[in-house]
Amino acid sequence: MKLVWSGISILALLFLSFMPLHVADAAAKVEESVAPHFELTRADGQPFNLHDYAGKPVILHFWATWCPYCKKLQPGLEKLRIKYQHTDLQMIGISFNEDADANPAQSLLDRGIGMITLVKGDEVAGLYEVKGTPTTVFIDRSGHIVWITHTADPNDVNLDKALQYILQ
Repeated sequence: MKLVWSGISILALLFLSFMPLHVADAAAKVEESVAPHFELTRADGQPFNLHDYAGKPVILHFWATWCPYCKKLQPGLEKLRIKYQHTDLQMIGISFNEDADANPAQSLLDRGIGMITLVKGDEVAGLYEVKGTPTTVFIDRSGHIVWITHTADPNDVNLDKALQYILQ
């Protein structure tokens, strides 16, 4: 009986050790690909077209007003937006999976977050294979996705590193 459990344990460990490789491979299919084009509406009612930002580094921050992890991350993103405001960086918040009475623009304003706010981004979240919030996508000047993160840590040094990379 002990031998059977040992065998099962070894098989389970082998299975689990290879699992992250498959997850990384799936993420790599989205990363390093051309960012899908989309059009949405800004919270102020103005149209938004990603093509208008061709040649510029772009950060897409997928979030929802009810998401506590988004609330935690956004001050860190705002610090980066301000730090690099002298560049042509475009930081865009895309609200999705919202309650009917949600007001994403007001939520960001109340938190002191100044990024462009796009609303009703459920379809765009699907294009970018977003599975949850927060998801932050870094797009370089050539329009390629270079990094996707789900961090909620506003002090994650990789955010600044990825931002510096897309600014090149």
